[in-house]
Amino acid sequence: MSEFTVRAARTSDVRAIHRMLEPYVQRRILLGKDIVVLYEAVQQFIVAEDSDGTVIGCGALHVMWDDLGEIRTLIVSDDWLHRGVGRGIVEALENAARALGLSRLFCLTFEVEFFTRRGFSEIGEHVVDPDVYSQLVRSPDEGIAEFLDLAHVKPNTLGNTRMLKNL
Repeated sequence: MSEFTVRAARTSDVRAIHRMLEPYVQRRILLGKDIVVLYEAVQQFIVAEDSDGTVIGCGALHVMWDDLGEIRTLIVSDDWLHRGVGRGIVEALENAARALGLSRLFCLTFEVEFFTRRGFSEIGEHVVDPDVYSQLVRSPDEGIAEFLDLAHVKPNTLGNTRMLKNL
C-alpha cells in the first residue's frame, strides 16, 4: 500500500481541490464552490497527498461559533478510498479544531457510518441555545444555515444527515 501524507493546504493545491470537488457537485453530493472562494478559504483546508505529491484528498474546517466548527468538503479520490485517507484528514481537522479552542464539530453528510466510526452522532434541531441561534441565523454562510436546519437550504440537504461530535 502506498504511503500518503496529510498537511495544510497551499494555494498551489486549490485547483486540485476544485477538480476533486466538481464531480460531487455535479452529482449534488457537495455544494459547489467557485475557485475564488476556495482560494479565499485555503487556510481552512487540509490535503492528503500521495508519495508523488498528487492531492488525493481534502477537507476543510470552518469556524461557526466560539465552541463550534464544521468539517466541510471532505473528499477522497476513489483510488484511495478505504485506505485511511479520510480518517487522516478528519484527525488533522479535529486537531486544528482543538488548537482553535473548539469543543464541538458539525458535519452534514451522506457518509453516516464513516462519521459514526469517528465519534459523530446524529443530531436533532436544537443544538445551540436561543441566544447563539439568534446570532448564527444572521450569517450569510450556507453551512451555518444547514447546521441550523433552515428551510431555505432544504433542497441542498435532502438525504444528508446532520451530525455532531464533542471533542
